[in-house]
Amino acid sequence: MKKIAIILALLLALTSQLAAQPNTETKNKPYAIGISKMMSHPALDAIEQGIIDHLGTTEHQISFDLQNCNAEISTAIAIAQKFKSDKKDLVIGIATPPAQALAQVITDKPVVFGAITDPLAAGLVTNYEKTEETNIAGISDLNPLRLQLETYFRIVQPKRLGMIYTSSEANGVAQMQLAKEICQDNGITFIAAAVSNSAEVKMAAQSIIGRIDAMYVAIDNTVVSAIPSVSEVCAKAGIPLFNTDTTSSENIDFLMSWGFDYYTVGVETGKVVERILNGEKPKDIGAVFFEDPSQFELWFNLDVAKKLGITIPSDLLASARVIIQNGQKVPFSSDLCTTVNP
Repeated sequence: MKKIAIILALLLALTSQLAAQPNTETKNKPYAIGISKMMSHPALDAIEQGIIDHLGTTEHQISFDLQNCNAEISTAIAIAQKFKSDKKDLVIGIATPPAQALAQVITDKPVVFGAITDPLAAGLVTNYEKTEETNIAGISDLNPLRLQLETYFRIVQPKRLGMIYTSSEANGVAQMQLAKEICQDNGITFIAAAVSNSAEVKMAAQSIIGRIDAMYVAIDNTVVSAIPSVSEVCAKAGIPLFNTDTTSSENIDFLMSWGFDYYTVGVETGKVVERILNGEKPKDIGAVFFEDPSQFELWFNLDVAKKLGITIPSDLLASARVIIQNGQKVPFSSDLCTTVNP
């Protein structure tokens, strides 16, 4: 009887020890993460890569399912439904329509958004106070629009500003309304052209180019995906172009570009995902905004400035991250301040 008691005690101790050890199979099982991207263009591709690269530096094992909506809302919904049926551990929406589709379809797993200018207007958050339970969190790419436009006005001194925006995208509409307000405050006539897809962008630019003396392109995925056609129309008409997406500015005839390095936006989105995988609740993260000025990049194209007879103030040149001259990126020097006078 004594021997049986000893054996039972040993078995109990062994069972307790095994129970205390982590389940290696479960611990090492990779997280299944789905990424739904609105379309393929430099900014959104950079976000996707930034997410993947950052999460690759963490201790988590992750398998990615990368999906492209090809600018179709119906496809975004279908991808969201696929991720739900696949029982993804976490899903990421890059740009507004994919994020909205994921948020509507998936309510029992974390949904992370990347590069949503106005998460409140997009319906992804109900407030910025983090007071309500939610499975949604992410990164906003809200730009300092008033500072950007008033800096642009200082350089080109326009009487009529043109803007192309996507009427079906909450971000595009919100930025259009804010740009209109800023123009009114500065005594500038605002002329907008709405599009529903990228194929309409060039025609929209042509429809307003004769009535404006400066063009502005905000963070609008549909318009940015067709930015070369906007650049072409502006260059032909001798109209300066301000493109806020620096990622797509390198090979176009812009005058000023001021915005994010979208790879950094991707890295920051990846950090939100990491926080959730580490156990933090989306409710406690909410919408994360960029507040550090060093996270924005200011670019000037002196070749375009010379063609248009525009002088870039030396204080702005001194604060630029990128200068284009003779078709090349060059470091700032005082000689760059001697552009052609208007």
